[in-house]
Amino acid sequence: MNPTDPIVSTAIDGITLAPAPITPAWVVDGNPVARAAELSRSTDGTAVSLVWDCTAGTFNWHFGIDETVHILEGEVEVSAEGAAPRVLRAGDVALFRSGTTARWHVPRYVRKLAFCRHALPQPVGFALRAFNKLKGLMRGTPTGMPGASVASAG
Repeated sequence: MNPTDPIVSTAIDGITLAPAPITPAWVVDGNPVARAAELSRSTDGTAVSLVWDCTAGTFNWHFGIDETVHILEGEVEVSAEGAAPRVLRAGDVALFRSGTTARWHVPRYVRKLAFCRHALPQPVGFALRAFNKLKGLMRGTPTGMPGASVASAG
């Protein structure tokens, strides 16, 4: 992967996963074995996408960054303080906010696509969105943000 490539694409099924051990103190039950592979990284290093899988077990996961997951295969039951337990199955998408500790119970196997992003303080995020909107207006191009107005092609 070249950090200057304008488009980065990867066939997920062709990715070789490397061991990504779960912190032993986080394991509650079983012997979950996790593996992962990075798919892409943003130019500024604040966002990364990866594929991750794990065998049966129960563990706590501490999210130090925002992580959106798309379950590709298998299932996992997740729970966190202040949130009802839920089962995520193939096709489901969930956001785990930075600072969350969630209990993951993997009955057999789970494989996910994860989009990880360092959360910016709200004032910085607001300033960045405003800057990008102004930049887009000056170029006469859409900002790429949800709800942005895009001219029809014909």
